[in-house]
Amino acid sequence: MSHNQESAREGGNDRLRQARRLKRLTQEAVAHELTDLAERLHAAGELPRRTSISVRQYRRWESMSSRWPHKDHRLLLERFFGQSTAALGFAPHQPEDRAPLEMSGDRDATGSGNLLPMRRRTVLTTGAALGLMAAAQPGLPWLTTVTPDQESAGPGRQELELLRQSALNLDAIDQRYGGDQLVATARAHLMWIGQLLERDTYPDGIARDLRGIAGQFTISLGWFCYDADQQGSARMHYADGLSAALSVNDNPLATRVLSNMALQSVHLDKGREALKFARLAQVCADEWAAPPRVIALLAVREAQAFAVLGDEPAFQRAIRRAWTAFDLDVTDRDPHWAAFLNPAEMKTLEGAGRLTLGQYAHAVRLLAEAAESQPLEYSRNRVMALGNLAHAAVKADDIDRAVEAVAGSLDLVESGLSSTRAKRRLAEVRDGLTPYRASGQVREVTERLIANIA
Repeated sequence: MSHNQESAREGGNDRLRQARRLKRLTQEAVAHELTDLAERLHAAGELPRRTSISVRQYRRWESMSSRWPHKDHRLLLERFFGQSTAALGFAPHQPEDRAPLEMSGDRDATGSGNLLPMRRRTVLTTGAALGLMAAAQPGLPWLTTVTPDQESAGPGRQELELLRQSALNLDAIDQRYGGDQLVATARAHLMWIGQLLERDTYPDGIARDLRGIAGQFTISLGWFCYDADQQGSARMHYADGLSAALSVNDNPLATRVLSNMALQSVHLDKGREALKFARLAQVCADEWAAPPRVIALLAVREAQAFAVLGDEPAFQRAIRRAWTAFDLDVTDRDPHWAAFLNPAEMKTLEGAGRLTLGQYAHAVRLLAEAAESQPLEYSRNRVMALGNLAHAAVKADDIDRAVEAVAGSLDLVESGLSSTRAKRRLAEVRDGLTPYRASGQVREVTERLIANIA
């Protein structure tokens, strides 16, 4: 087709035509280039399926006011021309099974009264969690009214930063109050990020960052499920988080999730599995030359695995490596997820390992020091230290110390801490105190345990 013939065509996509002319290519050449690009992106894992652009298809895009292309085609066009799909002259459309998200309205297109632009079956299972999230944070940009133009724009750097900060905030709340109450909120955030990724294609940097943030929320959700003692869900989310981290070559994120997986395996008494995850985490840590605080954490995870396996010499070696790395102090490269590893937590984790190995007196000493020095912002970890201290004290026949530790734990539980994992540790202590209920102190603290832990 000649240049004059193209210009004479009415109602065409002038912007796309101009973008092609700037590249000094014919329609046939662009169609071939787009098909070659599709092959490269598919090989790199950025396109889920092979696709090709026929000359007829490309001509249709230029010759009429084209509808919004398929998301795979949008990716190809944006990557090839270096412009957004909207800037290339395509008009966004609203899918029939979606409705705009109206925060001020009462009903969606289905008449169900829910707020999500999803299929009805999805709304029925997730509307409550997302509604709570919207009420708590009405100013978030991805919870405001979605119009076609806004949908095509997608999230920008400011929105990505808000998402990152939300992930950090949830992690901080978990450290203070436990993860039980955060499961629904984290799942809601993750659903929204999934909606963003499915709804549109974005420039490389935005898409990569969005997938990375999705990985962070997935790993945090796994941790919250772990703390809520929803172990099956935790394992599923950890696996998804590891896949997300590896898909964007995010070795720090992979290190984090493998460390969490090792800890969960310790919790489930799967020592060999815990050791495997801890060593895989060390391999990932080597890839990004992880700072000493991370190396210390992974050595602790290895030590915990050896404790479950009953290998005391290996535990001693690993815990020495952990303290050696920890004593190198913090650096400006430390990730936020390693900040909890303070001196009190190091003693808590070593003490828990020695408790597992049956070294009760040594465990009592370490755990008492840890519980005394743990800052308020790590209250959940303090409850874990106190629960392990009480357990070790019962094993060491130090009932007075056990009662004191349980009372300290219950003070925090009664102030709002919600960690099923911590509460179940206290339930084990309650059972251990049963033979001593003739004591008034034991009877009193046991009644408090029954009232709070059940």
